[in-house]
Amino acid sequence: MALLKMMFPLQRRVRLAQGLWLLSWLAVLSGAITFCLGLYLKTELLRRAEVMDNSEIHIVPNILMVVGLAAIGTNWFAGRICQDSLDPERFPRWKNFLLAWFALAVLLCSLLVSAMALSYALQGHLEESLKVNGIRFYRDTDVPGRCFQKETIDRLQIEHRCCGNNNYRDWFEVQWISNRYLDFTHKEVKDRIRSNVDGRYLVDGVPFSCCNPGSPRPCLQYHLLDNNAHYNYEHQSEELNLYGRGCRQALVSYYMEMLNTIGPGVLSIMFIQLEIMVSVIASMRYLQTAVEGAMALENPEEESEGYLLEKGLKDSLVDLRAAVLGLLKIGPVGPDAEGGAADEEAGEKPAN
Repeated sequence: MALLKMMFPLQRRVRLAQGLWLLSWLAVLSGAITFCLGLYLKTELLRRAEVMDNSEIHIVPNILMVVGLAAIGTNWFAGRICQDSLDPERFPRWKNFLLAWFALAVLLCSLLVSAMALSYALQGHLEESLKVNGIRFYRDTDVPGRCFQKETIDRLQIEHRCCGNNNYRDWFEVQWISNRYLDFTHKEVKDRIRSNVDGRYLVDGVPFSCCNPGSPRPCLQYHLLDNNAHYNYEHQSEELNLYGRGCRQALVSYYMEMLNTIGPGVLSIMFIQLEIMVSVIASMRYLQTAVEGAMALENPEEESEGYLLEKGLKDSLVDLRAAVLGLLKIGPVGPDAEGGAADEEAGEKPAN
């Protein structure tokens, strides 16, 4: 017996096709919004790609864009089917693609659920995946491919009011002054290079972009650990005129604020899209069976029967299992195969 059988007069089939067409285009619109939000987040991450180690977090915008494109394509196809569903000449050409469409629609629903779960779960890994590693190449203004690192780092620190990766002391561990601007005949330069195992010129100083313009004292960039180098200065007790937080913390706060802003919107759109897709799948199945039933009648304008499943739920699951096992050839899928296997075993026993 068919599951959830309903009768569909011609006028009802027309209204079902029109409503389904409208739902399909609403789903296309929500898919476009999801894609745009993913693209926006991807663009924001790529803006800092030169100086950040954030490859893992790109999974979130990638999933959003894939789900958005899948929703656009699947629901656009559904809209075209709805347009031609009441035309006896056009509908048969879509008939062979309906099974593939149902499979894609179910896959899209699974992607929506997975995207919502992953987007929420990966927010906790944001801090681990963000690390400012561009300060190592700050001095490479003459190296092809890295000549803009200095400008990028300076703009990053000024825009987000931060200094270094974790704090300003990170600059003490890298040579951020290019050899082009070092006088190797100077005694201090020689001593600093010789005192370093790797032959780097390390100083207790920071770039100008670390200076906080809100500080009342003129910016102190060099000899930050030497209390005698500056008048009335104590680096351990005095609040420095540098940005106090690192750029890693600043970017984590920036991206988390962005995710918290667009996250509820994305989840709401995905939830609405999931509901629309479930409605579209059920309505498309009713429309398919009703139109096929009407085409089988002598008068296609007469009342026809529509249903979700041709058999009951239990019988449909059994048929589906048998079809899958038959395709995979894992084992017997019917009583004939079981009987044949039993006959083979009975024939082998006397031989033993």
